[in-house]
Amino acid sequence: MSSLGSPPVFRRPASRVRRATVGALVTSLAGSLLALAPATTAQAAPTLLSQGKTATASSTEGGAFSASAAVDGDLTGTRWASAWQDAQWIQVDLGSSATLSHAVLTWEAAYGKSYDIQASENGTDWRTVTTVSAGDGGTDNVTLSGTGRYIRMNGLTRATGYGFSLWEFQVFGTTGGTGPTLPGGGDLGPNVHVFDPATPGIQAKLDQVFQEQESAQFGSGRHAFLFKPGTYNGLNAQIGFYTQIAGLGLRPGDTTINGDVTVDAGWFNGNATQNFWRGAEGLTLNPVNGTDRWAVSQASSFRRMHVKGGLNLAPNGYGWASGGYIADSKIDGQIGNYSQQQWYTRESTIGGWSNSVWNQTFSGVEGAPATSFPEPRYTTLDTTPVSREKPYLYLDGNEYKVFAPAKRVNARGTSWANGTPQGESIPLSQFYVVKPGATAATINQALSQGLHLLFTPGVYHVDQTINVNRANTIVLGLGLATIIPDNGVTAMKVADVDGVRLAGFLIDAGPVNSPTLLELGPQSSSADHAANPTTVQDVYVRIGGAGAGKATTSVVVNSDDAIIDHTWVWRADHGEGVGWETNRADYGVRVNGDDVLATGLFVEHFNKYDVEWYGERGRTIFYQNEKAYDAPNQAAIQNGATKGYAAYRVDDSVNTHEAWGLGSYCNYNVDPNIRQDHGFKAPVKPGVKFHSLLVVSLGGMGHYNHVINDTGASTVPAGTSTVPSTVVSFP
Repeated sequence: MSSLGSPPVFRRPASRVRRATVGALVTSLAGSLLALAPATTAQAAPTLLSQGKTATASSTEGGAFSASAAVDGDLTGTRWASAWQDAQWIQVDLGSSATLSHAVLTWEAAYGKSYDIQASENGTDWRTVTTVSAGDGGTDNVTLSGTGRYIRMNGLTRATGYGFSLWEFQVFGTTGGTGPTLPGGGDLGPNVHVFDPATPGIQAKLDQVFQEQESAQFGSGRHAFLFKPGTYNGLNAQIGFYTQIAGLGLRPGDTTINGDVTVDAGWFNGNATQNFWRGAEGLTLNPVNGTDRWAVSQASSFRRMHVKGGLNLAPNGYGWASGGYIADSKIDGQIGNYSQQQWYTRESTIGGWSNSVWNQTFSGVEGAPATSFPEPRYTTLDTTPVSREKPYLYLDGNEYKVFAPAKRVNARGTSWANGTPQGESIPLSQFYVVKPGATAATINQALSQGLHLLFTPGVYHVDQTINVNRANTIVLGLGLATIIPDNGVTAMKVADVDGVRLAGFLIDAGPVNSPTLLELGPQSSSADHAANPTTVQDVYVRIGGAGAGKATTSVVVNSDDAIIDHTWVWRADHGEGVGWETNRADYGVRVNGDDVLATGLFVEHFNKYDVEWYGERGRTIFYQNEKAYDAPNQAAIQNGATKGYAAYRVDDSVNTHEAWGLGSYCNYNVDPNIRQDHGFKAPVKPGVKFHSLLVVSLGGMGHYNHVINDTGASTVPAGTSTVPSTVVSFP
């Protein structure tokens, strides 16, 4: 990722003398701080507030010298380095206002001769709290005063011909006034239903909740059914909206249901195209008739499941269904795709697959059909380039823990095929268990204490952004916990740090326009997270449907190396608060970070671009899109000289990008005469490659002139037949 004012990358070797000197100074500093400790007994001792927080800078010398490297705790291994000119700055967002004590600046050989330390509450209005006019390098311990959330080293004059370079920028202070320390752990609340094999009335409870949730597409009910390890006989768990069913074993084989986990579409007259927002994970099933039915569409995940039989993805009567997702699962028998328009399966083992309709994509799946696009419409990758399974709650004896699976590279088959999966177990005591009524301030306090978050089933209004600033933080939702931003705030922001995991929740836009709903990294993000990426899994975004909602751009990915694994970003086409301007949302997903991978990307109905990609070396495996149904006329979607906004656009500046298995559909039901020049737009360069693309006119309601750029046949000759126009590879 380029940085403002960056010179050509030139990394000079670190001085061994400098390293030794820094180490000695740090040791001396630590001793002096310890010696001063008794003087602070009358008040809270200053603590290190900056480590792992979001840092930005005026410039960087190159990708290896990002601002975040100066707040990562590595005193002599990583550093921030600026462009080789004066007047450069680095700043850190402490996450909340703090009473400032002092700052420790550990300089590399290229140090600041003169600089100010500045503080701000809003990141815009700055005041100088310390001035250094005759710096001599090494380690500076400078006294600060007052309060501030944002702290900046404003470099005025360099001491060398190189830039400003800091091994570490440490800010100390106190965050008093936040209330008592929040406890970790605790019970999971009333909407988490935990069963063991001896629990009476399991079927009755399953049926009761299903009756409430079967057709409650935009209701407020949220439920999670958690089954302790053991064997359960004669159950049929019908799963409705906002309902999650999961085993509490570390492995799927720990919890067995001799029966079914069923999704059908009786509530919608046999049409499964609106069976959204539900999930199943961590169970072994022995279906009663040999085949389980899982007739779902978007935002419905099937993870870590072992079906000892077949799996039918169509509703009873074989009406339409509109796509779903399987990962890390084993299906012993055949998967009957039947009427499913599209589907993505990742790192699983299956006994076979039937039918293809429009777009069936596989990566790392043992037993998957070979690539045969355009007929049958199968696109198969032997492995998934990078993956990391979703974190999940389980029982270790009688203690709840969250298992965080390890990263896999070029994976094939399930993570648990050889027994216990690889990863880390984290006690629930290290999580703040969020329950309905919790405020954003409380949630942010828990994060600032170093706790992870476990959202229990419910709907949460937040009047300030949830700031995830600490590396390796887990934010896990149960039962499709839903976050609604009030007053136009961004629901959640993640710092440019390693290994954050977001999973299992829904962000629902509020009636006041939010500029963004979810941000991964600030705009200046440039840190390398290849070894430990941020992952977003089963995190869904909705604008409208449950009520009027607006957001300019739903999801922005600024951090490098992020993995987006199964998301549905949806501007609603039905429900409450729906209309071209009523639930205005111009852009769905914008990727600025480099080396970002999307596996199972569903983005639909945005007023302009659904996906825009600016980062280098991006990859997408499976993409499903529908253009906005409700465009009032051709003029409303005119994009300069181009008719319509592409469903997936790679910016002309990008040199390397690759994508497999992409489909875009139009259903311009307000004005069927609308024409879309193309579904996909990309620069024509050797490093930009697309495989298995298609566009479809749904019943002749509008048409595409081409598939990608000016390549691919028009859908006009197909008329109302919904026959796709396909491109096998591009360019």
